[in-house]
Amino acid sequence: MSVITTVKEQISREIKNSLEKAKKEGKLSYVDLPDYVIETPREKAHGDFATNVALLLSKEAKMPPRAIALLIVENYEDNEKLIEKMDIAGPGFINFYLNNERMYEALPVVIKEDESYGRSNFGKGEKVQVEFVSANPTGLLHMGNARGAALGDTLSNLLAAAGYEVTREFYINDAGNQIENFGKSLEARYLELLGQEVSFPEEGYHGEDIIVTVKNIIDEVGGKYLNMDEKLRREFLIQKALAEKINAIKSDLSRFGVEYDVWFSEQSLHDSGAINKTLQELKEREYIYEKEGALWFKTTLFGEEKDEVIVRSNGLPTYFAADIAYHMNKFERGFQKVINIWGADHHGHVARMKGAMGALGYEPERLQVILMQLVRLFSGGEAVRMSKRSGQYITLSELIDEVGKDAARYFFVMRSSDSHLDFNLDLAKEESSENPVYYVQYAHARINSILKAFSHDMPTVEEVDFRLLQEDAEIELIKKIAALPEEITGAAVSMEPHRMTRYAHELASLFHSFYNSCRVLTDDDELKKARILLVDAVRITLRNVLGLLGVSAPERM
Repeated sequence: MSVITTVKEQISREIKNSLEKAKKEGKLSYVDLPDYVIETPREKAHGDFATNVALLLSKEAKMPPRAIALLIVENYEDNEKLIEKMDIAGPGFINFYLNNERMYEALPVVIKEDESYGRSNFGKGEKVQVEFVSANPTGLLHMGNARGAALGDTLSNLLAAAGYEVTREFYINDAGNQIENFGKSLEARYLELLGQEVSFPEEGYHGEDIIVTVKNIIDEVGGKYLNMDEKLRREFLIQKALAEKINAIKSDLSRFGVEYDVWFSEQSLHDSGAINKTLQELKEREYIYEKEGALWFKTTLFGEEKDEVIVRSNGLPTYFAADIAYHMNKFERGFQKVINIWGADHHGHVARMKGAMGALGYEPERLQVILMQLVRLFSGGEAVRMSKRSGQYITLSELIDEVGKDAARYFFVMRSSDSHLDFNLDLAKEESSENPVYYVQYAHARINSILKAFSHDMPTVEEVDFRLLQEDAEIELIKKIAALPEEITGAAVSMEPHRMTRYAHELASLFHSFYNSCRVLTDDDELKKARILLVDAVRITLRNVLGLLGVSAPERM
């Protein structure tokens, strides 16, 4: 258990004991304690931790929050000497200022655990599936897919570090209308490139990448498909093109540092009968009815304005039907929690999908959906819209070529998923402190430069007295290092990967401040040893955070 977790648990226990004492003395009346929080204040002046328990208890206790807070402070017994002081702020918040002695315990733990530092067993092996990107395999990955890839992979890393058993999954949309249109587009380009006059389908895919794909097919098979039955020709073209597109998607994602555990085919749901099985289940539970020759799902029961067609009048299931079957399949595979990362344009799909899971007997809250806002790319102060490869949008591959994997991943995770993201190409390439990822990586490189001189003469934890680290810059750095396990758990549970870029930037900033105000190679040999191991603890912590973000930790820059 981390030092911060231990301290927070002790504070929580003493808060409860203080309130119980006041209750027994007749100074306070309540039945149950509310779900209060003990959190780190944004302002350093407000202490190391703060709690809102007095504000939440005020209504039931029929007392002003400050009066309740005063009772807590008066009854608080700090037998372990964790707290330097306490004060009451604003309407009734209680601020706690820690005794720094406890913080020193974190440094030996960091150095001992090394690459494992920050990891915990909080999730106790709960099986979680994270499905992200899941782009149609009819084109190249674009900026929106790239943001989803960075968010999904970082969240998966965080969940794994917090003790969950994580499966990364890509859902291949290889069935339905988009594949039919894909086949028509491939056929038109195939015939066109072999000298035949054809009209390109209005609903087809117009990107340059389709032409490149068909040229590759022609290089392989020539005009072999020209005199073939139209249906069969499209099937062959689709088969070859899908294989190429999926391999390209895998290749681009691999370059981006993303590797999936499962690639799940939508077509397999049709072939296996899973969709029919799901429809039958919903019929038996009376969530489906027939009208105008089609089957309708009672989505109005889950807050929707109208019911949804689930099987068309021509007998073909809709995408919604396949999606329900897919999510039922996820739960059948034993996942206790399922997380999807979708574009914000799918917001209307969330309630009906959760409703469908409830209709099938699963707890709807086991399905969590992260909605991701749009990305705009800027260069020279102007929006960049067109791509040389796709003819329509900037591809993930082009972005990696332009700014590199590290900058791309870091920038995509810097903002909350529900915030629009303006991606500044010029800033991402800049080698200065203005570039957030460069700033953090430079801190790591600087640390390695310092430690290089001690590579053969590093002090051990046993021979160092960390209590010699008394400067404010040192104490703040130690507190930030000690906070990592809780930061990881918090970011994983709240599904907010952006918290880790903020943490990385704050840690790097604190290190730079320490480096500028505290001489590591001091003449005081004992203090020098303590500072060397403090610097090493920063290195370990920063490297581990960058690893969670899928960003490299360079030793020189």
